[in-house]
Amino acid sequence: MPTPKILHRKKDSIPLAPGENSETSFRRHRPPIIKPIGKDVVKVYVWELPVRIWHWVNAIAILVLMVTGIYIGKPFSGATIPEEAYYSNFMGWMRYVHFFAAFVFTANSIYRFYWIFAGNKYSSQNIFRLIYWKEMFETVKFYLFMKHKKPHYVGHNPLAIMSYIVFIGIGSIAIIMTGFYLYFEPQPGSIFATMFAWVPYLFGGDSYTIRSWHHLVAWAFMVFTVIHVYLAWRDDYLERNGTLSSIGTGYKVEPKKAVGIKDAE
Repeated sequence: MPTPKILHRKKDSIPLAPGENSETSFRRHRPPIIKPIGKDVVKVYVWELPVRIWHWVNAIAILVLMVTGIYIGKPFSGATIPEEAYYSNFMGWMRYVHFFAAFVFTANSIYRFYWIFAGNKYSSQNIFRLIYWKEMFETVKFYLFMKHKKPHYVGHNPLAIMSYIVFIGIGSIAIIMTGFYLYFEPQPGSIFATMFAWVPYLFGGDSYTIRSWHHLVAWAFMVFTVIHVYLAWRDDYLERNGTLSSIGTGYKVEPKKAVGIKDAE
């Protein structure tokens, strides 16, 4: 029997025996910090600080973009004192806030893309491995009520990873590209408008279609946000492992066997 690998150089580190699922067998050069807190349970440092910062900045930016975007599309309020729009400029301020949040969202997305490669093994998964697709199929069967139990994952399960790739990955790229095209559309001939001149060829060819795509992806983000919050609460309630608090502290409480720990003889 090979000697288990030591996860961390600190005195409170614990040996971890390599596992065989998509989570424990990916990116072994960046194992997480694991601390013992009882006979059968440990604290696992799942979400590193950069991931937690990205999560909350992204959540605030999306919330601001949702509110201001809905207002820009269909104003539901106005100046309290009837006057010329020039003086109150309420719509103008909504647009300024929307654009500022959009730039923050874009920078934050680039930052998260970098952390896919720099973070620990819970910051991403390799979807190009057969074991990932096998485990995602098992997870899908659980959510379709074809299985009573789903495989346990310390980080995101394979289905959650795919939803992040589709909504947060591809969705972010789509909404950023369409948003910047619409932002620079009134400035034809400028260097920034030229940078996004290819967007109409990808999304339909005219401003109305691109705006429609922008709205559609925005509503997809809203639906994803509701589902994401519900599933996080559900997992926290069922697993009792600190799923909700982990996005603040970074740590989850897990059974030793969940992270492949074997007690030292």
